[in-house]
Amino acid sequence: MGRSWFLELLFVGNYVCLLFNVRVEGYPKEDLVERLPGQPNVEFKQYVGYVDIDVKHGRSLFYNFVEADHDPDNKALTLWLNGGPGCSSVGGGAFTELGPFYPTGNGRGLRRNSMSWNRASNLLFIESPAGVGWSYSNTTSDYNTGDASTANDILLFFLKWYEKFTSHRSRELFLTGESYAGHYIPQLANAILDYNAHSSDFKFNIKGIDIGNPLLKLDRDTQATYEYFWSHGMVLHIELDFIFLMLF
Repeated sequence: MGRSWFLELLFVGNYVCLLFNVRVEGYPKEDLVERLPGQPNVEFKQYVGYVDIDVKHGRSLFYNFVEADHDPDNKALTLWLNGGPGCSSVGGGAFTELGPFYPTGNGRGLRRNSMSWNRASNLLFIESPAGVGWSYSNTTSDYNTGDASTANDILLFFLKWYEKFTSHRSRELFLTGESYAGHYIPQLANAILDYNAHSSDFKFNIKGIDIGNPLLKLDRDTQATYEYFWSHGMVLHIELDFIFLMLF
């Protein structure tokens, strides 16, 4: 009777532990950020760390993952990439644009961003390509990169990141970014769709892309900027003609 009671208690205890730990299953505890310096109190979790893309070359990409501030288990995953090329998605996107925190005016702490995208989605910021932000490679030639290799590295990043965050493998995925992400995001989406088409096993649950103020074609984008100035009365028509004559 005593042994039976003990086994029942052990079973119930393990079951309760399972219930309380189900959300952290597959999440790397070593990447968990308990609290940033000067951070206000929040309920959502944050993770930062590296994903090894090429062990032989020593190439690794740095990421910052922020859970949705409400019901993260039922929210999609949104990737954000800054452009440049060379802009930090963490220093830019995460802490000056759409992340949950902004620096305070005196630079000594953090304040909540009331318009953060983590009100609607889980957020993933990647420093890409290697050499941007805290992403690096031990092989100098890896810093001679391009759009195709950048897309391929982020594809590899996701496949390995999903090993860290297994519950996100089936989540809806949205790819977003700005500026030179006008190249990064469409090419990454194409790489993911191509992977899905050739994979007989895992497939990305990609649902859409969004690019803000994208750099698509430099000569046309630059011309459109001056046309915008003219259409909003910021320059005269004669000045617009002179600009086009000199630049285009």
